Amino acid sequence: MRVLITGTEGYIGAVVPPALVERGHTVVGVDSGLHRAGLLYANGIASSPETMLKDIRRLTEDDLRGFDAIVHMAELSNDPVGQLNPQITYDINHGGSVHLAELAKAVGIERFVYTSSCSVYGIAEQDVVDEESPTNPQTAYAICKTLVERDVGAMADDSFSPTFLRNATAYGASPRMRFDIVVNNLSGLAWTTREIRMESDGTPWRPFVHIRDIAAGIACALDAPREAVHNEILNVGSSEANYQVREIAEIVGAEFPECAVTLAEGGGPDTRSYRVSFDKIRSVLPAFACEWDARRGAKELHHIFDRIAMTHDDFTWRGFTRLKQIEYLLRTGQIDERFFWTS
Repeated sequence: MRVLITGTEGYIGAVVPPALVERGHTVVGVDSGLHRAGLLYANGIASSPETMLKDIRRLTEDDLRGFDAIVHMAELSNDPVGQLNPQITYDINHGGSVHLAELAKAVGIERFVYTSSCSVYGIAEQDVVDEESPTNPQTAYAICKTLVERDVGAMADDSFSPTFLRNATAYGASPRMRFDIVVNNLSGLAWTTREIRMESDGTPWRPFVHIRDIAAGIACALDAPREAVHNEILNVGSSEANYQVREIAEIVGAEFPECAVTLAEGGGPDTRSYRVSFDKIRSVLPAFACEWDARRGAKELHHIFDRIAMTHDDFTWRGFTRLKQIEYLLRTGQIDERFFWTS
């Protein structure tokens, strides 16, 4: 299959192309380049696919001709960036994604894999949620995920087959690193300060998934028979990897010598709490299974930090935090108010 992947210069986008190439797919990337500065280490970058530097909102039918499938990951990520300018989040994450799907359908691209998020469950009323549970998104980022699922799902027919992968909270080492997500952030704190101070009591539940398991889920969705994944929503992760946030802090703290873990009393600023069932993906994609857990992920990060002799300045640098990087590009006039490059 000839596959177009959006967001190949992003955190997850850096590890997905090799996973598809290993399975015999030909890969081309497209990325706006907002986060290409975030390079923690070079391993894997040399094998990055040919990539078009283009915003998804400006893609045309000609850009998409000749592909058999699209894997769409290029959106503004994460919640803080989404709240910085919610209207731009809707413009890119919702409008841009629907625009891409419309182009794909117009030029005859049948398979369309969209990376959604378990954040759509928000504050769950059920003890464990699954793909049939009501969504309860709490932020612009999560709301846009539900809107894309709705609008692109409505386009499904005999000639256009979307699949929606609701990824659990991502973690793990990537050349295009992010330190603004839980496991990576706590590991960076443990390495640079030998201390993890939680802003809450850590009781909320979250599902976690390593980015290489996300890549494997995408590959399995592309390789699956069309009828198995046509217009399906699949949670991506493992039921064994539902953790309370304080468990993550304790796992990370145990991996880094002399790291003290302190929990605050009472709730914190983030009230989202949900446990997720991943039974459906195991049934629909029997070849998929998560190979990583939080302990192995923390060990991997520890190894990377040690190998590159990561400093506190490295950890806090703007390129590894989505909000800092976008604010920098706006402040220096490199992007305009709609997040397009000014030159």
